[in-house]
Amino acid sequence: MTASLLYVCARPQRAAAVAEWASFRDGLGVGDADLVHHDLVREPLPADLERFAAVVVGGSPFNVTDPDKTDEQRRLEIDLERLAMTAIEGRTNVLFTCFGIGVVTRLLGGTVTLQHPEDTGPADIVLTEAGRGDELFGILSPRFEALTAHKEGADSVPPGATLLAENDACPVQAYRAGAGLWATQFHPEPTTDAFVARMRVYRDAGYFDADAFDEVSAHVRTASVEQPTRLLRSFAARAVAA
Repeated sequence: MTASLLYVCARPQRAAAVAEWASFRDGLGVGDADLVHHDLVREPLPADLERFAAVVVGGSPFNVTDPDKTDEQRRLEIDLERLAMTAIEGRTNVLFTCFGIGVVTRLLGGTVTLQHPEDTGPADIVLTEAGRGDELFGILSPRFEALTAHKEGADSVPPGATLLAENDACPVQAYRAGAGLWATQFHPEPTTDAFVARMRVYRDAGYFDADAFDEVSAHVRTASVEQPTRLLRSFAARAVAA
C-alpha cells in the first residue's frame, strides 16, 4: 500500500475501539502499519487528512437523536461533519458506518429518527439499481447479509445523496454523497465472533435483552458476512489505486 488508511474511532470504550480497529484492518485486508488508529473521542480530527489514502469511520454507542449530549459528543459530531465535507468535496474518500451515517444524514438535511430500530444480528440488505452500478457496491451480490444493532435510522435518503442499499426494517442502509463519501447503516467490518465480543461490551446498553445474550449470540453466528468484507476490500483497493 502506497499510503496509510485512517481509522477514526467514535467509541468511548477502549476495548471495543481496539477490537473494531482490528476488525477494519482484517476486513480491509491491510497490515497493522497500514491502518492508523485515531481516537476521535479524546483527540480532535487530524488536520492533515490528505496524507491518508482514505478514511473509515467506525461505530459508536452515541446516537444523533440523543437528547442530552455531552460536550465530548457534540465536538465529535462537529468533527465528523467536517470530515464528511472533505469527502463530499472530493478532498479525501471516506466510508462512514453505523452512528456516522446519522451524522452525515443530518448534515445533508435529512431526518434521523427512532422509528427504524434494528435487531441485533444478521439483516438482509438489498442493493438498489444505483447500488448495483456503484463502483464500490457493484461488486456485491444484489441481496446479502450484514450485521446490525441500532436504535435510530433515516426515514429516507437525504438530499443530494444516492441510495445504494435498503431493507424493510431500516429503509436507508447505504448511500453515496458527493465525490468521495459512502455511508452504511450496517456494520461492514466485524466477523460474527467479533460482533459477539462487541455485544459483551454493550450487553446492558439496550440493544438487546441482556438475559437473552446466548440466544442472540447464537443467531449472530448464523450470519454470512462475506459480502460486507468484499465491500471493505473494494474500498481499500480504490484507495490504493487513487
